[in-house]
Amino acid sequence: MYFAALLARTEDGWEASDTELDDVETLSDLADLAREASAEDDTVLVLIEQEDAWFGVVRIDGEEDPRIYVSDAAAAARSSYGEILLTDELLGREPGDDDPDLDALDLDGTEDGEDDEDEDDDTTSGGGSAEAVPHGPVGDATVLDDLGVSEKELKSLSEDAVNEIAEALGASEVLETVR
Repeated sequence: MYFAALLARTEDGWEASDTELDDVETLSDLADLAREASAEDDTVLVLIEQEDAWFGVVRIDGEEDPRIYVSDAAAAARSSYGEILLTDELLGREPGDDDPDLDALDLDGTEDGEDDEDEDDDTTSGGGSAEAVPHGPVGDATVLDDLGVSEKELKSLSEDAVNEIAEALGASEVLETVR
């Protein structure tokens, strides 16, 4: 189960809106969607979570490049929404290097039983993709520092991360209206 919301900071505080990500195919599409949620060049946060697996924060400040944090890159890579956030730059790869590795993650579900073969075969999900998509957090862990969520706090969040972030921002009530 996924949940995604936009939080736009305004003069009057935070405004939340439920967002549909079905038409979003790239990070650029996501950034455009977020910018549309703000009347001015205010800060907009896109909060995405997959229940008990991973969460992501995308911060857009005006026309600046989006800043991204993903709690578990390997879990997010198995998600269509997570793949939007896992850019080459975020993963420290050259553009275009991710295609074979991310494609290898979407096998027919037999990768669990092929561990021994994976070590010898770079075309399966074993050795190659594990290096390309790390387990654990990636991105800018300081993305919410100036908003009251430190790097340490962000990295310690897990199951109810989106609600905890909203609470720290003082936006839990507006987020609850779109949940």
